[in-house]
Amino acid sequence: MGTDLILGNLLTPPILFFALGMLATLLRSDLEIPAAVTKALALYLLFSIGMRGGAELAAAPLSPSTFLPLALGVAASALLPLVSFRMLRQRLGAADAAAVAATYGSVSAVTFATACAFLDDRGTPWSGHMVAAMALMESPAILVAVLLARRHGAVAPPAAGVPHRSLLAESFSSGPVLLLLGSFVIGAIGGAKGWASVEPFAHAPFKGVLCLFLLDMGLVAARRLSDLRGAGGALLAYAVGAPLAHAALGIGVSSLAGLAAGDALLLTVLFASASYIAVPAAMRMLLPQANPGIYLPMALAVTFPFNIALGIPLYLAVLDGLRTGG
Repeated sequence: MGTDLILGNLLTPPILFFALGMLATLLRSDLEIPAAVTKALALYLLFSIGMRGGAELAAAPLSPSTFLPLALGVAASALLPLVSFRMLRQRLGAADAAAVAATYGSVSAVTFATACAFLDDRGTPWSGHMVAAMALMESPAILVAVLLARRHGAVAPPAAGVPHRSLLAESFSSGPVLLLLGSFVIGAIGGAKGWASVEPFAHAPFKGVLCLFLLDMGLVAARRLSDLRGAGGALLAYAVGAPLAHAALGIGVSSLAGLAAGDALLLTVLFASASYIAVPAAMRMLLPQANPGIYLPMALAVTFPFNIALGIPLYLAVLDGLRTGG
């Protein structure tokens, strides 16, 4: 079952386009997607996910179980960097350890989008409030990592004067998070009628846009492979071991919480993913001493491909096995 899921996922158009992007870079092709187009594709994906999630939340009755994944996700995003930082501090300086801890405590919206498409292909439903869980999980890890860096004296003077509240506010006011949350709220207000009015644009092109975005991610990921030469074997192992360990925690938590199959996979993917957009942008401003040549290629060139190609179907296979007792 697990092998069939993995092989089936590897042959889907989004994953094949990601592989095409990596191949193009390795072959030194001149294939390129302009930065403005890439940004537009990313904005579309966030808009689509937010609108759909809000509309589905409006159609579902609110209950304590609706908020459970949100609470679990936020708690994980705040606590995982603490454990990661302690482990990484043995090999890295405080600034680099904090940046990597933030990277693997935060989440990847594109990995989440790929998991949503994977579930849609299988006809497995998922709940709209999982979009809110993704948005809420992006910021706590950044905040905790900066606080850890401050405690160990690794924050530059300009960042040291920023109040904790400003860090949190800045995380939530960043463009991608604001668009995702705003689309989610608008989708919830519009409900089924609002979703029907935008569905031809917000849903039908989603898979094609995801293919083009992953094509660009493949181009970028292959370029980052050269940056990994100085990372060392231990950090490369961490780039695969961390998502597996975090996914195991997510699977355990999802099973104990009794989440439905689709929601359990999405929460597990959020636990296992690593940020390569929000965290680098935040670290560049708040922790400029951290070396992006360490944390960025780890997330983008190793963890991201691993999760979308192998991780997502592997996590679902484990969840299905636990659910059926196989």
